[in-house]
Amino acid sequence: MKVLVVEDNKKLARFLKRALVEEGYVVDEVADGTTAVEQLQAIAYDLVVLDWMLPEMDGLSVCRAVRARGNRVPILMLTARGEVGEKISGLDAGADDYLTKPFDLGELLARVRALGRRAAAAELSLRVGPMVVDRAERRVLLDGKRLELTPREFALVAYLAREAGRVVPRTELLAKVWETAFDPGSNVIEAHVKNLREKLGAHASMIETVRGVGYRLEAP
Repeated sequence: MKVLVVEDNKKLARFLKRALVEEGYVVDEVADGTTAVEQLQAIAYDLVVLDWMLPEMDGLSVCRAVRARGNRVPILMLTARGEVGEKISGLDAGADDYLTKPFDLGELLARVRALGRRAAAAELSLRVGPMVVDRAERRVLLDGKRLELTPREFALVAYLAREAGRVVPRTELLAKVWETAFDPGSNVIEAHVKNLREKLGAHASMIETVRGVGYRLEAP
């Protein structure tokens, strides 16, 4: 799992990063809300540990901005605000769980593991409008009917569905679907998108081309 720690207290950020790395997670850390939103747009994280009190954008604003972009990454909010009303505000803004400072490290790690399990289970079946991507059975249903896809077409549409609502850059698709960091300048992605659109038929517009950047899958 790749985790983003968003914490402006450098000592606490280093402590959290070290603890998570020791648990086997890959961890990035940033110190302000604006950078956090930029990171989450550019990189597909599996989980975010987010402090409420941050410079530039607070954690509440980060949650709202991330969810408004269609990013469903699990978010664990850390805060010194322990009142029920504050917890409700955090959860309503899009946080998945809430931990009040000071916290026990063992409890934080347990919550991270729980959110990771929940996210993994949810990603086995992804729904985007009339489309259902069943990752366990490696099949795609459109309006209840199965699409006949090649393995690469399935991998492409499954990744776009995982990132539904977000523009996925070509470089990211090459890395995640074709497992290469080198763009040969060919039209391999374009050709697969063209084939997918043909198979989507009347729902072809679900795959949007963002010129010069990449592709986005959205419900009609």
